[in-house]
Amino acid sequence: MVEPLPKWIMKAYSKLWTKFKNKEFNHEDASKTLNDDKMVSIILSDLKKAGWLEVRLDPNDSRKRLYKLISPEEAVKQLE
Repeated sequence: MVEPLPKWIMKAYSKLWTKFKNKEFNHEDASKTLNDDKMVSIILSDLKKAGWLEVRLDPNDSRKRLYKLISPEEAVKQLE
């Protein structure tokens, strides 16, 4: 289930969606996209908790994670 996001996280989601759409990205990619925002880890964590982000282990390095955003259309359908 997807939950509504605070405005500041929604802005970060919008930047990430514009850049990556349905493609996977890592923490470094997110940091570059959000202009080295010091809150990247918190933003990604909150997006995951709210159901807007899928996370899986990087098959090449199990210490790293790969992220994939769910589409805005899918998120709106799941909002309750």
